[in-house]
Amino acid sequence: MNIEKIMSKSVVIVEMDDSLKMVKEIFDNTRFHHLLVVESGKLFGVISDRDLLKALSPNIGTAAETTGEAATLNKRVHQIMTRKPVTLAPNAGIYDAIEIFNSYKISCIPVVDDERKPIGIISWRDILRALESNRGKHPNNANQQGRS
Repeated sequence: MNIEKIMSKSVVIVEMDDSLKMVKEIFDNTRFHHLLVVESGKLFGVISDRDLLKALSPNIGTAAETTGEAATLNKRVHQIMTRKPVTLAPNAGIYDAIEIFNSYKISCIPVVDDERKPIGIISWRDILRALESNRGKHPNNANQQGRS
């Protein structure tokens, strides 16, 4: 099974100079956990909701917020993004994705075309969903259910 069949084609793209305030608004108002960072349409990085949480003070938006803490929202995406993310082509196999997840401490893999333009994203949850949906469909797997 190739990842094009199971990847999420809904991706949110931000630019390198977009503010963390904009990124925070996206994460606060959507169910996305990863944003793809592009420049001239090509993938340059990934920013996760965890990256944002690490960059911002927990006092943001509270009465305890200081001017300095509020100013961190003016930082730019390129200051906290993960650069040169590991990517896959849409025709890569599911086990290629599993190997990457096992080799790197990442929770998503951007899927890009030959020009490094993002066309999707795959998470470990997508892999688990695909494996579960195929459980029991193959004769060798039918007897494996329930075994640990």
